[in-house]
Parts: sequence; C-alpha cells; structure tokens
Amino acid sequence: MTAKEFFRKNLNVPNVLTMIRLLLVPVYVALFVGGQKYAALATFLAASLTDLLDGRIARKYNLITDFGKLVDPFADKVMVLTALLSMAIGSPAIPPVVPWAAVVILLLKELVMVAGGIVMYRHGIVVYSSMVGKVAHCVFIAGLVATYFHDWFARACAGWLLTPDLLLVWLGVCITLCALTFYVSDAVRKAKEKGVI
Repeated sequence: MTAKEFFRKNLNVPNVLTMIRLLLVPVYVALFVGGQKYAALATFLAASLTDLLDGRIARKYNLITDFGKLVDPFADKVMVLTALLSMAIGSPAIPPVVPWAAVVILLLKELVMVAGGIVMYRHGIVVYSSMVGKVAHCVFIAGLVATYFHDWFARACAGWLLTPDLLLVWLGVCITLCALTFYVSDAVRKAKEKGVI
C-alpha cells in the first residue's frame, strides 16, 4: 500500500481525533512539569473528549478502520497512563497524590491485557470490551480528574481515612480488576471453543 492509498483509507475524522489525542500527551507533560496543573487537567479532559467522540463518530458513520482499531486504544492508554504517572510522581510545583500501589496494579493489568491480547490474536481470537470494562474506565477517569482537586478534598474531608478522589481511584482499580477477570475468563472460554487449550 502506497502512502497515498494509506492516507485515503485512514484519513477520516475519528482517526484525526485519535492522532490529536496522541499529540496532546507531550502538551500535557510540558504543562504539568511547568506546574500548570489546571491547564494540564484541561488538556487531559480535551484528550478524553476526543476519545469519547472518535468512537461514536466511527460507529455512527461507519468510519471504522484497522488503523483506528489499533491506534485508538493505544492513544487512550498512553494519555491515561501519562496522567496517572504524573499524579503519582508529581512535579516541583505539584505534589504527588495517586498512591504507587494503584499505579503498579494498573500497569500490571495493562501488561496482562496486552500480552494476552497478542497471544489471543495469534490464534484468531478477539476478546471484545465489556460493560464492566467501560464502567471501570469511566470511574477511574473520574477519580483521576478528582485527584487534581485533592487539596480541596483534603481540607473539606479532614479526618477521613481516604478522601473522595482517592476513594474513586481505588474503586476504579477494583472494578478494573473485575473487568480483567471477565476478559481472562472470556478469552479462556473462546480458546477452549477453538481447541487452543
């Protein structure tokens, strides 16, 4: 396939939105490192909006491409993990908020998903996203966004074991692990049906 054919096939609104989301990652990092927390948050929210729009547009107008199927989830994970790590590491002007235990759990989950997805793909098995996974993603994003207001929550909820933002983060982690259980069981079932295991 020539470059011209590739662009003709893949240059559509959903894929452009996906690429914009990837390009927003370094913008987010620069703003966060520069101590501009709320500008970084606005960038993260803009990227999350492109994630919401590209899938809806692709399905509604039948603009689903192999490029989009591959790059869209990659762009989504890169943006979310960048925001997650930034809020765990912090910057000179922004103290860390997200606990490293949550980061490690989510990174391990993503590694399992990627490794499992590659193995299943080689056997011609596709495990689709579930409602549990979508709920987990939404709850985790809500928790991550809430961590940008951790100082306010800490003052408003003084004496709480966990502030509401961190409660949401941990709830998202728990639902994410439930989703992982679903994906694994679904993959195993499909593998058995195909005689792979």
